Amino acid sequence: MIAADLITGLILAGGRAQRMGGIDKGLIPFLGKPLIASAIARLQNQVGPILINANRNITKYAIYGYPVVMDETPDFSGPLAGFSAGLKACKTPYMLTSPCDSPLLPLELASELTHEMERGDFQLVFASSQEPDGKVWAQPVFCLMRTDVLESLEQFLQKGDFKIDRWFKELRSSTIIFNDANAFANVNTLQELQNLEKISQ
Repeated sequence: MIAADLITGLILAGGRAQRMGGIDKGLIPFLGKPLIASAIARLQNQVGPILINANRNITKYAIYGYPVVMDETPDFSGPLAGFSAGLKACKTPYMLTSPCDSPLLPLELASELTHEMERGDFQLVFASSQEPDGKVWAQPVFCLMRTDVLESLEQFLQKGDFKIDRWFKELRSSTIIFNDANAFANVNTLQELQNLEKISQ
């Protein structure tokens, strides 16, 4: 079994949040606390060290006591740029990623993904969610990877490609389906924020 202290948690808070008017989503209040605080609370018992990937408001994120890593590209290049920054700062053999705006992320995320990684000797395992109607959706920003995938990621990014699913196809990857779709619900509008607050109370 991959122990929690061998896994670094990377919380992705480096996006532009265009659908929210460009405000910094990780700092939006959710049940009275910034969204980033909910992400930390859900993740901290599943991993050892934690890193926060952010590209603005660095001092506000640093208040939580974890290292803040910035993308090397200045143009909000998406989650793969965050993965790259996290992998370069990661000192454990595994890294688990999660976005800052999914405050109900599964408490068994790490255990389910590590079990699958060990089962098939994969380089990366990502989460998928199943809706009540049976549809399955990939949730690629929730993933566990071996930190030695950094070279593959760097080569991929150097091609100018930032599509997360295309990179996954270059690796030995697998997915685990979670039945609670709400666990992966994220905040893109104020209405979604209010709906999530109702669900979680």
